[in-house]
Amino acid sequence: MDFVTLTDDERQILALAEEFAAKEIKPNAELYDRKAEFPMPILRKALEAGIINGSVPEEYGGPGLPHRLRAQITERLAKACVGITGALGLNNLIAEVLLIAGRDDQKKKYLPRLMDGMVASYALTEPAAGSDVSAIETSAVKQGDSYVIRGAKTWISNASVASFFVVFAKTDPAAKHKGISAFLVERETPGLIVGKNLSKLGQRAFPANELAFEDMRVDASQMLGQPGDGFKIAMKAFDGSRPMVAGLAVGVAQRCLEESVAYSKTRSSMGQPLIMHQMVAQKIAEMGMRTHASRLLALEAADRLDKGLPVTLQAAYAKTFAADTAVFAATEAIQVHGGMGYSTEYPVEKLYRDAKVLQIYEGANEIQRLIMARELVR
Repeated sequence: MDFVTLTDDERQILALAEEFAAKEIKPNAELYDRKAEFPMPILRKALEAGIINGSVPEEYGGPGLPHRLRAQITERLAKACVGITGALGLNNLIAEVLLIAGRDDQKKKYLPRLMDGMVASYALTEPAAGSDVSAIETSAVKQGDSYVIRGAKTWISNASVASFFVVFAKTDPAAKHKGISAFLVERETPGLIVGKNLSKLGQRAFPANELAFEDMRVDASQMLGQPGDGFKIAMKAFDGSRPMVAGLAVGVAQRCLEESVAYSKTRSSMGQPLIMHQMVAQKIAEMGMRTHASRLLALEAADRLDKGLPVTLQAAYAKTFAADTAVFAATEAIQVHGGMGYSTEYPVEKLYRDAKVLQIYEGANEIQRLIMARELVR
């Protein structure tokens, strides 16, 4: 199994991603973290460079990149700032949903908008329904040729700048998860209310908001798939997005490793560089080992997606192990830096803040372990 070897074209794309990260993302990471706003100017430049929206096929104006390459692009961008990279990458989840369940007319209408610099948002999580998707309470009641949607969502990423949303609601509450449906909703739809940005610990360039639906009427033609398909759509989309979350986490872990190596070479203690102290060397070795393993898990899962193979188990492996590794690496990077690691003078405090949510979004790691167990005993 070879999912590591790159073609010449892929090497060029990755080199372009590294250059973009160095010139456009890394110098602006602190600014957008402080401002806590979506990096729209960086989005436009990234579109021009052709390094985002990789899941949009060429026939809709996108680059149509394989998942394996997208995971590696994600890692390189996230090493510069995972918050900015997450904000730029969410459109891929929307594209995946459209490719999974969209009619031809829906794909022709919405996928090119992503390539025109518009942002979309994925409205699933609710105040009482995070990991338990079946517990969502937002309702969609059929009235003639439309649905009236009522309810609320929270932690909806990029909602503050989204031009349209994928909204999940129950069309048949008695059917539980089999009664969930998905709708495409334009931002200007009457009854859709976008709340203010939620205050966050990390990934602050990746804004999140509350949403409210007050008798919001959506034409039945805006449904994705058939009534009751929402849960299946969401789960299949997560199979495609979790390897990319693993890529985000690998980028964070790799940055933690590089910052720790650089600091431990130049900072001395007890008459010798920190790297010469056994306990520091062990921390760096462990960071490197776990980061490399995370990268391979992410690439294997992405490669299976490209080959059309079942990926639920491998996506859970990759997302969980890589997210845990990012948090581990960020914690150890702070420790290697000592008191300076707790200071905003060095980037590891931001890496520490940014890493934690990787264990929570796109399915909490505890839920991923339940998925693993379920798949392993089948």
